[in-house]
Amino acid sequence: MTDVDRVAANFARHLQVNRALALATVDTYARVARQFLAWRFGHAAVCLCDLRPSDSIAFVRQESKRMAPPAVKGVANALRSFLRFGEFLGEVPAGFAAGVPSVATWTTTPPIPKAIDAEHAQRAIDSCDRSTAVGRRDRAVLLLLARLGLRACEVIRLALDDIDWDQAHLRVCGKGGRQSLLPLPTDVGAAIAAYLRDGRPTCDDRHLFLRSMAPIRGLLDGSDGVGSIVRYALKRAKVDAPHHGSHQFRHALAVRMLGRGASLLEIGQVLRHRSPQTTSIYAKVDLNALRTLVMPWPGSAR
Repeated sequence: MTDVDRVAANFARHLQVNRALALATVDTYARVARQFLAWRFGHAAVCLCDLRPSDSIAFVRQESKRMAPPAVKGVANALRSFLRFGEFLGEVPAGFAAGVPSVATWTTTPPIPKAIDAEHAQRAIDSCDRSTAVGRRDRAVLLLLARLGLRACEVIRLALDDIDWDQAHLRVCGKGGRQSLLPLPTDVGAAIAAYLRDGRPTCDDRHLFLRSMAPIRGLLDGSDGVGSIVRYALKRAKVDAPHHGSHQFRHALAVRMLGRGASLLEIGQVLRHRSPQTTSIYAKVDLNALRTLVMPWPGSAR
């Protein structure tokens, strides 16, 4: 375990024991802390006493270049929590966390979902080299994103025991620890089987997808996990996607279902939304239905 991993693990333990935060929040905050420490200290020893207010500003500014404002706001919140942990340890001056910049995320309406084009998604999947272990792993991950609309965190949490090969079912642990059984499409199952048969490293870790380089363990959140798989696939396929995150595959599945006549209720069930309001954002991309609601322009031909 590196020094960065050690400090991040202590922070996660603090959030869980002393703050009693939800496991998903703990994972997210610990991931941001790990990224911040790796950015600031690299492979050197972590010394929180060496942190400066300019470090948090520079890190948030860097993240704002590749993330949407709501995501950057989450980074800032996690970073404040980590710096307060440093204050709790006595290694960071009191009030240091207040120096983390605020992120404006106001909006009057939910944004239009940014979905990758179906052709571009297939090109990204086809760009994986199935003759290599990494290529087989990446192809299976991308198919899970595209065919089942899984979130990146759900792909990372998948374990070997979550696959029921006899019933062709996949158990998915979603937000809030809610578990769902999803059908396992033939092409997705074949891709996973190919990775397990000839690609997955021998390891005691029960996660379905593992890193290809030491230390051999399950994929991590952020740039070390599903995000990097998506970015490299888009780059190989020379795809100019709406953005480089994995969620665009989830949006694409919803848009494709909508185009084939599925109702918002059906889409919400497939994406496992808890609230119909969450699914309602996809009504914005149903242009044919929206045209029936448009009022004629004054003076135009009817």
